[in-house]
Amino acid sequence: MQVTGHRQWPGDAGSAAAARCAARRRAVYEPVGMIVLSALRSALFLLWMLVTVVPVATAVVLASFFIKGTPLYWMCVFWLRLVIWGARAICGVRHRVQGMENLPTAQEGLRAVLLASKHQSTWETFAYPVLMSHPLCYVFKKELLLIPFFGWAMGKLDMIHIDRSKRTEAWNKVAEQGRQFMAQGNWVIMFPEGTRSARGQQGQYKSGAARLAIVTGTPIVPIAVASARCWPRKSFLLRPGVIDISVGQPIAVQGRAPDELMRELETWIEAEMRRIDPHAYT
Repeated sequence: MQVTGHRQWPGDAGSAAAARCAARRRAVYEPVGMIVLSALRSALFLLWMLVTVVPVATAVVLASFFIKGTPLYWMCVFWLRLVIWGARAICGVRHRVQGMENLPTAQEGLRAVLLASKHQSTWETFAYPVLMSHPLCYVFKKELLLIPFFGWAMGKLDMIHIDRSKRTEAWNKVAEQGRQFMAQGNWVIMFPEGTRSARGQQGQYKSGAARLAIVTGTPIVPIAVASARCWPRKSFLLRPGVIDISVGQPIAVQGRAPDELMRELETWIEAEMRRIDPHAYT
């Protein structure tokens, strides 16, 4: 006997409708469940940072009466390692890096570079000292020194903290201390956009990093980082995923104009951002 069609039983329509309703409920409730889970994990991660920063920062402040410079810096990096570990273990935030061969090795102690990085998140400010072989000198607003424990420890390190309201004085301090620290083999790191930009967005690139590289004769290294994929700016809600970091080749600065050099940096960084995080730019 030839079967020409499927006979629909009375219960089939109800079963299909129930399945559609179930699918709609999953579409609504599963994202909500993921957000709640991310919020719980993020809260646990923040607690982890708080619990660990207090003893480490206290130890750094006490140790600063006896030691200075690089040893004190690596004490602080111990806490940053705990933070990056916590982000991975608690929130599922992993990372992968390419281009590290473009940087001096730990054996090249006094060979300095200036790092110019995309800035999307708090994550990279914690991760870069963990990843780099040399001590980093951040240029940051002095208000961060007021943060309990974290800011107190930062104030004991070879960093460049500036008053943004006094632009000329701030630049002179960056140039003077940047030259001093790079002569010691430290690497100065700056974020040319000045502040964190949203995922898939581009801030205004300022020429300060290029100017410092030129006046000190230090090669400048561009870095692209897709950290907002997991830790968006102005948010403490972390999402699991992989953060990609791409380190470019050092750019020689001799004979360059600051604006021209910054345009080259901007072009490389933004093109690389679109390569490592293409979904953010569609």
